[in-house]
Amino acid sequence: MSYKKRTDNRKFDELRKMEAKVGVIPRADGSAYFKIGKTEAYAAVYGPRHLYPKFLADPTKGVLRCNYNMMPFSGSGNRVRPGPSRRSKEISMVTEKALIPVVNLDDFPNTVVDVFIELSSTDAGSRCAGITAASMALADAGIIMKDLVAAVAVGKVDDQIVIDLDYEEEAYDAEVSDIPVAMVPSTEEFTLLQMDGIIDKKTLLEALASAKAAIDKISKLQKDALRAKYQKKGVEK
Repeated sequence: MSYKKRTDNRKFDELRKMEAKVGVIPRADGSAYFKIGKTEAYAAVYGPRHLYPKFLADPTKGVLRCNYNMMPFSGSGNRVRPGPSRRSKEISMVTEKALIPVVNLDDFPNTVVDVFIELSSTDAGSRCAGITAASMALADAGIIMKDLVAAVAVGKVDDQIVIDLDYEEEAYDAEVSDIPVAMVPSTEEFTLLQMDGIIDKKTLLEALASAKAAIDKISKLQKDALRAKYQKKGVEK
């Protein structure tokens, strides 16, 4: 078997249609919306604020805390069970790890910056969409950052390397590997690298190399969204 045509007719290195906005939740300190294909992520940032209970606080710097959640009817398949799950806890943890390398909280000891990520619709790539939205929301909140973080899934469907797998490709009846990655575009540092499936080293390296061009496109969209908000504020003044 050979995967010659994508299920949605995209090119193998083509991202799904994307949309990005910031400042979408008025009462949050920072917020963002990111959509890729049918996957939609909202992120809201609150803080820095005092962390309770106090024994969780770090006296040398602030703490970043992420919470990832899929809404009950967001999934492509069955209804998502409300409340925390092993999957949501795992994705919350890897989101924190993906963002920490660019976030500077040294000036805010004993505090926490909370990031809440809600997925209202999902069709694969939900953790990547959440990380991308959260990065924009942190910047919108005025948190000092070295750069934004952008994320996308790459992988292999049968014998073909593909960018931004959708749900049908993840469930394709062949050998499939799904590799969510997050990157700091300015340094090309990977802050997230996970994999579901089997892939050889040579193909893995080719897939990661192909991810960079996709990350650059997502990063440009993030910056354009932030720039659009503050250019609009300047016009209103």
